[in-house]
Amino acid sequence: MATTLIDGRGLRRVVITGIGLVSPLGIGRDEAWAAAKAGTSTAAPIRQFDPADCATHFACEVPESFDIEQFLDRKTARRMDRFSHLGVAAAMLGFEDSGIAGTVSPERMGVLIGSGIGGIQTWHEQTVRLRDLGPTRVSPLFIPTIIANMGAAQASMELGLKGPLSCSTTACASANHAIGDAFDHIRLGRADAMIAGGTEGAVALVGIAGFNAMKALSTRNDDPATASRPFDLGRDGFVMGEAGAVIVLEEMQHALDRGADIICELAGYGLSGDAHHITEPDPTAVGPALAMNMALADAGLDAADVDYVNAHGTSTPVGDPSEIRVIRHALGEDSAARTMVSSTKSMHGHTLGAAGGLEAALTALAVRDSVVPPTINVTDLDPECEGVDHVLGQAREAEVGVALSNVFGFGGHNATLAFRRVEG
Repeated sequence: MATTLIDGRGLRRVVITGIGLVSPLGIGRDEAWAAAKAGTSTAAPIRQFDPADCATHFACEVPESFDIEQFLDRKTARRMDRFSHLGVAAAMLGFEDSGIAGTVSPERMGVLIGSGIGGIQTWHEQTVRLRDLGPTRVSPLFIPTIIANMGAAQASMELGLKGPLSCSTTACASANHAIGDAFDHIRLGRADAMIAGGTEGAVALVGIAGFNAMKALSTRNDDPATASRPFDLGRDGFVMGEAGAVIVLEEMQHALDRGADIICELAGYGLSGDAHHITEPDPTAVGPALAMNMALADAGLDAADVDYVNAHGTSTPVGDPSEIRVIRHALGEDSAARTMVSSTKSMHGHTLGAAGGLEAALTALAVRDSVVPPTINVTDLDPECEGVDHVLGQAREAEVGVALSNVFGFGGHNATLAFRRVEG
């Protein structure tokens, strides 16, 4: 492979060698990628609880075929919240997918899995138990089950990985921050490989009720499959999703030495703050554009190099046109107009703290295969969302040498990852 293994600043280069997904689109990278390329909507009536008293009755849940006892014994599984189930299973799938077992010291491989909320299902169950039965009946596992770091912690324990171990909790930006920080651990020599991404299991009564109270969720109960419609004039809110989603990052030389199947390179990372509002996006577009431009600069790329942006694109009235303004501001009007843009949340919903992990995986596969997954359900493009090359309705075969993946979280947390094809 004719490539340098150290960048111009003396930092080690990092590639993606594995993907682990437990997502509404499917279990494992092949199943999920096939569904994404096919433009599959996964929104359907909620199975995990009776949503009759909520304004929203549907969500994007992982397939019923998911069984945590295929990954963990029953006793271990019962000591975890659903968000940890999803994250641990994804980590185990990603580890297997990478083929890295036996080629790296456990001390040189770590785990960084973010979560925006953590164990919300257990929190709700135990709070009800406290109310109904009193404080002596609260589970002794309550605290270690709900805390957001347990997805990463349990994955490290199950896989025996002793390298850098952490968790980012920055709302919907959690997984991108986790991936970016893991990227830096490898670049700076703290690890040779990392499992990084996000996990969230917030399809729960309190989760749906809370976002309904904010008027953030779609209430298109008569047609859930078309409810997530980023950039469409008729969008009325996002669709809740759940997922465990990770990528395996590896130092390029290490990957080459063991003959790994390299998916693409993670080349840059950018992050910024809006300093504006607890939930509303920065109307100037400056804050998120800083993250995009930082990722490009970190990768040594220019705006004109970008072929595809996997947009945060949540299907909210305010958020979607704001992001298009961000893309136009960051890339410039001419480059933005030529850049393909899609939001895969139209298919898998908004998986909150796991969103960046799932979308990073799909973006990496888009680079590998030169296939851009579509934004589905757009029947009337919002004029305020024009100015980019939207990939609507069906996947597009097109050259994707460089791609960006954006995530923006409540509180003004912005994070962008830059991916690049590895030629060889």
